[in-house]
Amino acid sequence: MTSALYLIAIALTIISWLIPFVMLFIVPANRKPSSATAWLLLIFALPWLGLIVFLLIGSPKLSARRRALQREINSYITQFIAEARADPRARMLLAPPVAQRYQPFVNLSSALGALPALADNGVEILTDYDDILARIAADIDGARRFVHVQFYILIADEATEACFQAMERAVARGIAVRVLYDPVGSRKYPPYRATLRRMQAAGISAYPMLPLYRLDDVNRPDLRNHRKIVVIDGEVAYTGSFNLIDRRYHRRDAIQYDELMARVCGPAADALDAVFRADWFSETGERLSQSDDPALAITFTPGGTSLCQVLPSGSGFERENNLRLFVDLIHASRHKLVICNPYFVPDEALMMAVVSSALRGVDVTIYNSEAQDQFLVAYAQRSYYEELLRAGVKIRLYRAPTLLHTKTISIDDDIAVIGSSNMDMRSFELNLEVTLLCYDPNVVADLRQAEASYHARSRSIELDSWLQRPLHNRLFENLTRLMSALL
Repeated sequence: MTSALYLIAIALTIISWLIPFVMLFIVPANRKPSSATAWLLLIFALPWLGLIVFLLIGSPKLSARRRALQREINSYITQFIAEARADPRARMLLAPPVAQRYQPFVNLSSALGALPALADNGVEILTDYDDILARIAADIDGARRFVHVQFYILIADEATEACFQAMERAVARGIAVRVLYDPVGSRKYPPYRATLRRMQAAGISAYPMLPLYRLDDVNRPDLRNHRKIVVIDGEVAYTGSFNLIDRRYHRRDAIQYDELMARVCGPAADALDAVFRADWFSETGERLSQSDDPALAITFTPGGTSLCQVLPSGSGFERENNLRLFVDLIHASRHKLVICNPYFVPDEALMMAVVSSALRGVDVTIYNSEAQDQFLVAYAQRSYYEELLRAGVKIRLYRAPTLLHTKTISIDDDIAVIGSSNMDMRSFELNLEVTLLCYDPNVVADLRQAEASYHARSRSIELDSWLQRPLHNRLFENLTRLMSALL
């Protein structure tokens, strides 16, 4: 027995030595150097634990089945748009004249996400939490054909009651109401199971996104669908940072959230609906097409004068769609760049784009928050402040206890980016996100008003005072930065 245990111990020791060596050939393949380095550090320090964790969550992509579905969906969208452009009535909406400045971004977004730039949209910027809920409920009450709702967190509580009642009234009128929710994002809130029972009782068709229990489609448990979309009749849509839950997220501390949503009228609402329909097909296998249900006909109804484009992104795509777009836009900024994001943990390319913009004279401002709800991310993002401040980037912290959850970028005076994406590797590589691009000075002017209110409720970080922070804070910031590729 003793000799057998001795041989087992020797074998385990040898395997422990071999694991890092073998993983040197596996981990760096098709992986960013920063991510590969973080994984190898873990594996060299703790071979067995590192190997197990890598096998569980080492792949940043959805299953081969889901990626094949996304390619099929992209091909279908491309074919549909090509056929629709043959209709003279839709041609100006689907193939509008595009200013030379915008053409590279339009081409990039189309190549990455398959959706074209669309003309004749109306875009309204909403920042009041209660007003967002009231507007969504009112638009659902006006639905004539269908209601599509998709949120990372979807909870029926006192704040969201009007929205759920509006969905129930829509079902009672014979309107199809379809809901997608993320079970991991929503499950931790106490009303979760009551919410599911209520939707089922009302006749609302509700499905979880990326459920953990599907044996025929196994994915990393932390690959989540983070999109926020509401579409009514394909004519009105909402997207942005907002989750369907009380502003305090049922927290026990004092933190509450300020959000920003775009209300879109026009063909871009159909584009957001295309993202919803793609996710619905991925989760249910049901194609939402007008051949099956005339109520689902795509109308491309004009709603304003803005040129808009929708870009889906996430681990179902082969490329990091949102990261590539953000880097391209930031490099193109000429005089003003404003980034609002609660979780700013950039990769090297994004960090270089922001720093380079400031160094060449662009007025760059980043809005972050004093309050933080993710401990490790909070410290990791602070490790970037010094380099940003030295380059001339202005950093402003939204005053606690409110956390600024807005996810927007404004470039110069004519490009606005509104969406669900954080600026960290989780949103760039793992989570499914959606971004609305608006190539319109009027939308940027409205977004500037929101930014002005953020300025009034925030304080500036100065380099001299930042350098005086305690040594232990710096140490922990640097340690969490090493793990930023894994956060």
